[in-house]
Amino acid sequence: MTAEAAPTSPHSQTSPVSEAWPVPDSHGIDRVADDKSLQALLPLYLEEDLRKHLAPVLAELGPRLGGEMDDWAHLADVNPPVLHHRTRQGRDHQWIEVHPAYRELQRVAFEDLGMHAMSHTPVLGWDKPMPPLVKYMFFYLFAQAEFGLECPVSMTDALTRTLRKFGDQELIDRYLPTLTSTSLETLTQGAMFMTEQDAGSDVGRATTIARDNGDGSWALTGEKWFCSNADAEVTMILARPEGAQRGIKGIGLFLLPQTLPDGTRNSYRIVRLKDKLGTRSMPSGEVSLDGATAYLVGDVGQGFKQMADMVNSSRLSNAVRSAGMMRRAFGESRFVCLEREAFGTRLIDLPLQRRQLAKLLLPAEQGLSMSFHTARVFERADAGDDGAAAVLRILTPIIKLRTTREARKVTADAMEVRGGVGYIEEYGDARTFRDAQLGSIWEGTSNIVALDVVRAAHRSSALKPLMGYLGELIAEVGGRAAPADAPEAGVRAEAFAPLAAELDRLSGELLHALEMLGDKANEAQTRQVATALYCLCSAVFLAWEGVRIGARDGDYSRVVLAAMVVRHRLLPQDPLSVVDDPADLLKDLILQECVDADAAAAYVAESLGGGQ
Repeated sequence: MTAEAAPTSPHSQTSPVSEAWPVPDSHGIDRVADDKSLQALLPLYLEEDLRKHLAPVLAELGPRLGGEMDDWAHLADVNPPVLHHRTRQGRDHQWIEVHPAYRELQRVAFEDLGMHAMSHTPVLGWDKPMPPLVKYMFFYLFAQAEFGLECPVSMTDALTRTLRKFGDQELIDRYLPTLTSTSLETLTQGAMFMTEQDAGSDVGRATTIARDNGDGSWALTGEKWFCSNADAEVTMILARPEGAQRGIKGIGLFLLPQTLPDGTRNSYRIVRLKDKLGTRSMPSGEVSLDGATAYLVGDVGQGFKQMADMVNSSRLSNAVRSAGMMRRAFGESRFVCLEREAFGTRLIDLPLQRRQLAKLLLPAEQGLSMSFHTARVFERADAGDDGAAAVLRILTPIIKLRTTREARKVTADAMEVRGGVGYIEEYGDARTFRDAQLGSIWEGTSNIVALDVVRAAHRSSALKPLMGYLGELIAEVGGRAAPADAPEAGVRAEAFAPLAAELDRLSGELLHALEMLGDKANEAQTRQVATALYCLCSAVFLAWEGVRIGARDGDYSRVVLAAMVVRHRLLPQDPLSVVDDPADLLKDLILQECVDADAAAAYVAESLGGGQ
């Protein structure tokens, strides 16, 4: 199906955004142009030549996200995949039928953008693979239209990374060209099958058995209980070789093809598809393996450790997608409040409504900063920086833990802003809310991921590198260090010293708290402390961005957001006290207007310099 013949939705018949309406409808909105935070951050995080190269891609993508792609996402959601077991001639042949709208979304992700391939091969006319930030920027944006498809895109990318890192050259040569293809006709999509009925988070309980065939292949027998992108052409799968020890150290990692080299179908079946709350567009199912042929990846017994590399990549993608959904939810709410009146007043001018919008804005901006800055660290880690690799090791579970949980609340509260209209499925609010429930479950529930923060801090020795890195950024915020690439960023040293000092103090307290969590007796506080660490990291990143953007164009709004994270999310709160942020300042932040240095400094002084 061509783009011209793409399926249409009733949404596409709505009035353009310039007309008046009783029910504000943002259909057709340019989601790239509408996100001024994104526009401000790109020059900070991307090289100028690459940013200019991507500008026309983003200019085209923005209106599609708010228009036809949103229509396709709705159609794919209400027309979920169907599993077929036989051809109409009665031949035993399984396939999953997806709606044409889902195919159109696949075309954008895999063909137009090459999101799955951009870390591995040149796409979009660029002469080398893209840095991690570009990939995650596209995940952030794509999630504002369609969330479900990004799971197959992410798993294809992560499988490719894991295969290149641990697989033997024969497997790499066989599958890499099609894994990185940007044509749906030749593309090989990837997946990972980990979960079993009795082995969810506790992967060491897996019972799927691998028998060595003696010819370089293995025969896998068992059942996998939750398999997303269930009809993927190749899958990374965990199984226990015959005779291997019990527990996680006996698990091996295998590559499972859907079709064998001789063209025959492999010996496994999709038992059924899952009836899910969200991500309905994308097929998840149960798979039964009956001597299915697979190929060992890496060393026997190192399977989970190697799979963890794929899981961590998926965790970061999951977190960024959640940040994107928060951005969509906030953008929709702001649009409604600008366009709708109640009792003779625009909603944006009502103090209580404005405060509620600010509560949507703050976690959305935290998520964006955490996403971009983690991608920045990712790039340094991939370039061989051991310190950055340690920081990435702990940032990944931190961001996955919190953005996925924040998205659940932000999307729910945004649905409430639109009121009863937001509750019905014709608008995207309900679908976004349903999809947002996924992030905190897949790739480790909140408890598992919070415990991984502690594991990264202690077993992986990542805590001190992280705190050292945060200390360097805090020094820039307070003007104690001027970065060589932006020496002008320290000009507001005196004004923002209270913020830097508070971040320093909180860093010390959190370092102590995390050191205490090395003791099993304190495990119950794990999520609480990991959440505080997320807020600290996001506040530092927001402040660091703010002083640099402010020095560049005079807008210090992200410094204010950093101070708000400290004031409202890290300092003790009295539920009966009146904490009244300035109305004009809140409105400027919500509308993404410029906040000058004096206004930012005044807020920092009032909220963190003894004025509270």
